[in-house]
Amino acid sequence: MGSPDSERQRGEDETAHNVTVSDFYADPCEVTQADYERIMGSNPSHFSGADLPVDSVTWYDAIEYCNRLSESRDPSVVTSSYRGKTIAVDSLSPNQFGLYNMYGNVSEWCFDYYGAYDLTRTVDPAGAASGSLRVNRGGSYIDFAKHLRSAYRSATNPEDPDQNLGFRIARNAQAGEGTVETTFSLDIQMPENPRILVAYFSYSGNTENAARIIRDKTGADLVELEMENPYRGNIYEVSQADLNNHVHPALRTHIADVDEYDVILLGYPTWWATMPMPVVTFMESYDFDGKVVIPFSSHGGTMFGDSVSDLSKMIPGSYVGQGFEFNYSGGSGLSDEISQWLALNGIKER
Repeated sequence: MGSPDSERQRGEDETAHNVTVSDFYADPCEVTQADYERIMGSNPSHFSGADLPVDSVTWYDAIEYCNRLSESRDPSVVTSSYRGKTIAVDSLSPNQFGLYNMYGNVSEWCFDYYGAYDLTRTVDPAGAASGSLRVNRGGSYIDFAKHLRSAYRSATNPEDPDQNLGFRIARNAQAGEGTVETTFSLDIQMPENPRILVAYFSYSGNTENAARIIRDKTGADLVELEMENPYRGNIYEVSQADLNNHVHPALRTHIADVDEYDVILLGYPTWWATMPMPVVTFMESYDFDGKVVIPFSSHGGTMFGDSVSDLSKMIPGSYVGQGFEFNYSGGSGLSDEISQWLALNGIKER
């Protein structure tokens, strides 16, 4: 597991180590919408098609599906030949193990809590014993190469029903011994009247427009994250160069006392399927432990990419709420959608 030090764009959480895994069965394909609707009686997917993978499911939805499937003991569901922006689940060639779409299509929920690898547990490791974020792997149709590597682990709030998230089923070949217990480790609650800061980085003005709407709706303090040396030239080239070279550009913005805020609403454009590096600088400059951090992002088609996962990994002592993403300027419905997002996260409008 993990990746070699020489692997391009590897993360610090990818320590290479050997493990032994007992025999198991895995479905050749992701769970389809037809499969899911047959067991659950509903279909939450953003994309519609019986042979497409079910998407927009939370981690809890995936667990409930597996539990119901186990209770049904319907062998036709487990062993049938599965078919069917996402694409039909067996559209492309399988890998050497006969598994389809191990990279791409939808990213797949895993049981594990996200956390550092326990290098002492080398036989049937079950992931971290506690945490707040659940792992998903394989990347999706909107991800970049970094997130499609075998070693990459995305870390996501288990209540997030993202439209690029699905799952496939697997089980032990033989019953194991004992049980695996995991514990949610954060005890962070939204205060009745939270002190809110809207902090945003904007390049074209789309994120700034949303930030001002949020400020007007909530009465929050508003601060723009300004670079000491703003990007010049081809924004795609210069921003990717900073990302690839791990450059954390200095900010002109300084917040005197972040401790006075309970909630940080963090805005940015999604670039290269993650946060712009000036936002990384901001997150590394302050202590966000014990706070609620909720992202909002403008994008040109990649939605959040893996930016929320990258954000969550940076601030393990914070609760990362359900984010809000919008295409370019957001259109005429932006204000109403922002209101829905604030309510989803328990933030009252004034």
